[in-house]
Amino acid sequence: MEQAQAVRTVRPAARKRSPLWNRIRLHKFYYWLILPGLLYFLIFDYLPMFGVIIAFKDVAPFEGIHGILHGEWVGLKHFRRFFDSYYFWNVLGNTVIISFYKLLFGFPAPILLALMINEARTRWFRKTVQTISYLPHFISMVVVSGLVMHLLTTNGGLVNEIVRLFGGEPVNFLGDAHYFRSILVIAHIWQGVGWGSILYLAAMTGIDPQLYEAAVIDGAGKRRQIWHITLPGIVPVMVILLIFNIGGLLNAGFEQIMLLYSPSVYQVGDIIDTYVYREGLIQMQYSYAAAVGIFKNVLAMCLIVGANWIARRLNQTGIW
Repeated sequence: MEQAQAVRTVRPAARKRSPLWNRIRLHKFYYWLILPGLLYFLIFDYLPMFGVIIAFKDVAPFEGIHGILHGEWVGLKHFRRFFDSYYFWNVLGNTVIISFYKLLFGFPAPILLALMINEARTRWFRKTVQTISYLPHFISMVVVSGLVMHLLTTNGGLVNEIVRLFGGEPVNFLGDAHYFRSILVIAHIWQGVGWGSILYLAAMTGIDPQLYEAAVIDGAGKRRQIWHITLPGIVPVMVILLIFNIGGLLNAGFEQIMLLYSPSVYQVGDIIDTYVYREGLIQMQYSYAAAVGIFKNVLAMCLIVGANWIARRLNQTGIW
């Protein structure tokens, strides 16, 4: 009798516990593991989002939290100022053009490298090529930019020394608007092509080898095997990465451009991020710079939503 009463008193308490709390208790070790990551994003990504309201206020430098909370509300004043600015079309155009060039030439490069590595039959050669191509990814952009500057400088740079050797005149490549965008794209591809090929190589390992055996029996050569088996096998990965790249289309490479550009190439190299840096941190126009940053982020969100919608309409795998 006493045991039955104990069971009746325990069961209602057990019913009150939510399934979520039970799952947390059951897998508490994993929740402790993800806690530092959650705190990082909460503190450094979500809490600072409160500060975007300064884009709709007039906040003077050094006003701090008081300015954020009690600054004069001006609505869309800073957005209209940016849209009417002389720099609007220039920085927007440069951002889109540089990003488009990087996407156009940089997106297929890892795919081609992965295909070539996958077709190599000598194990030591494959490992060597993979290691050499991965290494630039781990080099700081500051170091990469320094290498580019030393290669292209007119005072002893390797490229200009070769130009001199063939009787030409040294060229200030980094100060010439005709070459600057090409240099950005080439350096971007060189640094990221090896690292970008990892996902494609992993996707290729998941393709059923029997498909290749059947293709050989049917008389298909290497090119037909790549076209009809390998590429369709990695299409889902390609689509997802393409969506992410389109979503980041307005991230034209702030750090790279900031390290390499100069006033002589502002006309072709000044992007939204560098413009925000100059107006926000150097000119201390925090509200105006925040408005420009919000405009860029809203546009980027529209791009990634649109790219995902198109992928779903084409019956491809999207990111949601």
